[in-house]
Amino acid sequence: MITDTNENIGVVSLRTALEMAEARNLDLVEVSPNAEPPVCRIMDFGKFQYEKRRREREAKKQQKVIEVKEIQLRPKTDQHHLSFKVRDARLWIKQGMKVRVRARFRGRERDYPDIALQRMQEIAVELQDVAVVEQHPTMEGNTMLMVLAPAADKKK
Repeated sequence: MITDTNENIGVVSLRTALEMAEARNLDLVEVSPNAEPPVCRIMDFGKFQYEKRRREREAKKQQKVIEVKEIQLRPKTDQHHLSFKVRDARLWIKQGMKVRVRARFRGRERDYPDIALQRMQEIAVELQDVAVVEQHPTMEGNTMLMVLAPAADKKK
């Protein structure tokens, strides 16, 4: 058993531990149930829960959630529309987001994946100053995917 002042008392019967906690108007909390014998602590349980939630909130604030945005194109997407999509991708990458480039194939377009592969390579070259290719273009069913991530040295 451990007291509220972090003193290690040692092995104490349950009745004695409860009486000690009650005398101090605190709670007896089982900290480590798997230990042999189980470790208990005298503390204000409500305050303990509050501080635990506060620490979790602070940890959550420190986390950075990486969002993945997506641009979609087809092998027939012309250069003008492609420039809009690249411009949006550049903006998202500068904001620290990842960008998934998806090329969809329909009908006979599936027979010519090299057209979309060439387009994706053009996009990667245009964005190489702010992004790195995290996942190279791969064919999955009737779509081709590529993932671009912000370049680490460019983010700073």
